[in-house]
Amino acid sequence: MNAFVVGLSAVSTGRSAWLVLGLSGIAYINGIGAVWAIVGYITVEAWQFFYLGKKLRHETQAQDSITLIDYFEARYRDKAKLLRITGVVIITIFITAYVAAQFNAGAKALSAALNFPTYGALLICGLLIMVYMVLGGYVAVAFNDVLRAIIMFAGLILLPLIMIFSVIGVQSFYQSLAGIESGFLDPWALGLGAIVGFVGIGLGSPGQPHIVVRYMSIRHEKDLKYSAIIGTFWNIAMGLGAISIGLIARVIFTDVNALPGNDPELVYLILSAQYLSPPLYGLLIGGVFAAILSTADSQLLVVASTFASDFYQKVLYPQKQISEHRKLYLGRIVVVIAGILAIILAYAAHDLIFWLVLFAWGGLGASFGPALILSLFWKKTTKYGAFAGMLSGAIVVIVWHLWLKDYTGIYELIPAFAVSLAIIVIISLITQPRTLIKG
Repeated sequence: MNAFVVGLSAVSTGRSAWLVLGLSGIAYINGIGAVWAIVGYITVEAWQFFYLGKKLRHETQAQDSITLIDYFEARYRDKAKLLRITGVVIITIFITAYVAAQFNAGAKALSAALNFPTYGALLICGLLIMVYMVLGGYVAVAFNDVLRAIIMFAGLILLPLIMIFSVIGVQSFYQSLAGIESGFLDPWALGLGAIVGFVGIGLGSPGQPHIVVRYMSIRHEKDLKYSAIIGTFWNIAMGLGAISIGLIARVIFTDVNALPGNDPELVYLILSAQYLSPPLYGLLIGGVFAAILSTADSQLLVVASTFASDFYQKVLYPQKQISEHRKLYLGRIVVVIAGILAIILAYAAHDLIFWLVLFAWGGLGASFGPALILSLFWKKTTKYGAFAGMLSGAIVVIVWHLWLKDYTGIYELIPAFAVSLAIIVIISLITQPRTLIKG
């Protein structure tokens, strides 16, 4: 893929409905302090384009690896398939939850826009993704991501500009915000714990298989610097646009009870419906689905490649020559099965999109992020260190989310990432291969 496709595809697949619906809802509730939720991932992903991505592209090319798990196995010469099996289990758990969150968002969007029943909306979202994925695979996903990144950009920029300059007025907008409540325009009003939690979201970026595979697919590693410029600009613009939409909605709907279902995650849809012409409204609703589909399809692709390449071929039948046609067929079956399971989970789940996405993001980030970073930048990392880090990251995220998050107020990714990083270092030092000293 070229630099432009990689840049837009990487940021598009990483943002999802969390940005368009979830972040605008957080800005509606917390005010300008929501900006901390975009600071972390924008900074980390810029670094990834320049440094991690370039090194990962070089290593995966040298080792002929096409998935993140391929890379781990080749890097550590893991003939026992320990890392591969662990990675498959982790991806299956957290990406299924991630896709379910996207389908949940799609159902919200369709229900609000067209008054569709929830079950019907979930089926439509699932079918939209599965049809073109079965027909097109990675190339279809990558180029669709570019188109959807442009639509997302248009929606998140056009709506705030129209509302501020044509509906509310610049001066009236600022005066209204200033009069809402104490601290609404103070980025530090959230408190240190909440700020650290929001900024810590960026720690999850290196562990997202659907993002890092973009760096692996670039035509020339030196072109990642151009992808960095394109991707970072898009990240900043879309993040600020989503926050602006939340602030605008708070000016117009001062009480959350005025929103349908008292749901602040619907403010993007409500503003679009009430203040824009039907053609523009259609475009901006397209922006919501662009965010949803660009993430869900990439994640389903990860599940498909994980099963067909990482598990079926290299664990179940390592000695058997499996044709590309057979792997493609298996991958398509997995896409359909995983999509159906995600639809069922989305129908049963009642969590807010923002927090459900963050749980899945945290699970992948803590499991794979430290292992990937240390594998590229610390030569002493061992197979057993990486295994222990991946396992501990996943376990801490789940345990913290279920029993410690409400008590501590700390986002589960932060302690899980720290634990995983520390365990990788400790176990790697313990399991260093011994060298014989000639005497």
